[in-house]
Amino acid sequence: MSDESEQATGWARATIFGEQEGRILDRLAALDPDLMAYIRDFAYDTVYQRPGLDLKTRELLACTLLVSLGSPPELRTHLRGALRAGATETEVRETLLMCIPYLGFPRVVAAFEQLRLLLDAGQNRAGQQKVPPATKAEGNDEEKV
Repeated sequence: MSDESEQATGWARATIFGEQEGRILDRLAALDPDLMAYIRDFAYDTVYQRPGLDLKTRELLACTLLVSLGSPPELRTHLRGALRAGATETEVRETLLMCIPYLGFPRVVAAFEQLRLLLDAGQNRAGQQKVPPATKAEGNDEEKV
């Protein structure tokens, strides 16, 4: 493997997780080191880095899939990841609304609650939205990948 390809490995994961990457990987490793390695190496460093779709689109798809699974803690991680990858709040909201005909109102209401919590955590003093980093309190909410 060349130095260039080694440097490129992990860019999607770093973008999605941001400052929380170490905490998320440590949490997964505490569950099982092999599980963490599979998620890190296959899901993020292989599937997420494939050509053909940009990272924003991949994260919006991940949000849709996590709504369908009813996985709110993981959804919050990927809602943040979508925003970090360049999705606007409007694009995230429209992605969630698109789930209604296929998944029903209860799952989408729960998804919007995760988005509200995420955005509330990222409200700055001037009342403007920013892409919020995960807070320690959020991490204690059993946030997952």
